Amino acid sequence: MANLCVRAARQSYLYLASPSLSRSSPRWLCTAAQRQNGQGPEDEAEKPEQSAAEKASAEEKSQLEGQLKEVTEKYKRALADTENLRVRSQKMVEDAKLYGVQGLCKDLLEVADILEKATESVPKEEVTARNPHLKSLYDGLVMTEAQVQKVFTKHGLVKINPDGQKFDPYEHEALFHAPIDGKVPGTVAVVTKVGYKLHGRTLRPALVGVAKAH
Repeated sequence: MANLCVRAARQSYLYLASPSLSRSSPRWLCTAAQRQNGQGPEDEAEKPEQSAAEKASAEEKSQLEGQLKEVTEKYKRALADTENLRVRSQKMVEDAKLYGVQGLCKDLLEVADILEKATESVPKEEVTARNPHLKSLYDGLVMTEAQVQKVFTKHGLVKINPDGQKFDPYEHEALFHAPIDGKVPGTVAVVTKVGYKLHGRTLRPALVGVAKAH
């Protein structure tokens, strides 16, 4: 700026001969030079205004970035909740398909129990060619029981007969504990009623007697 003022002062000597310009001071010429070069007082006054605008813009940008981050987090949580809901719903549908018939299966178990008792009640020594009617009846009961068990297995219903196995409270229901010769303590010594599992889930526990130490 000082150089511009010096140049303007030198130029002023060229106008000293003119009466109308002789009254102009170097300060006036310096100001004129500043205006020609775009460095007037108005430009200096605009700088604080520009700084305030930049500050406001930066604050607005920071605020928008914060809002964007918050919305993104909410969106991610909503996606996770939706996926969890989808998985739970799918699991419920699958369980309904697998275990929706467990009420019917429980009722059919009573039929299977009756067939099993009827088969066991027939004296095996009487099932001979000398008693063709009894033999036919017995063979029919055996075939019917086998077919029922086949249908059960087809639909995921499996018999539990834990004779001699270690007692499992999730699959067996102990009716009594007693010392029994030849049986390891903690194992099933007597099976009063067989149990059933539906697709791996215990539908009816086996009713058993458990051996204990003497």
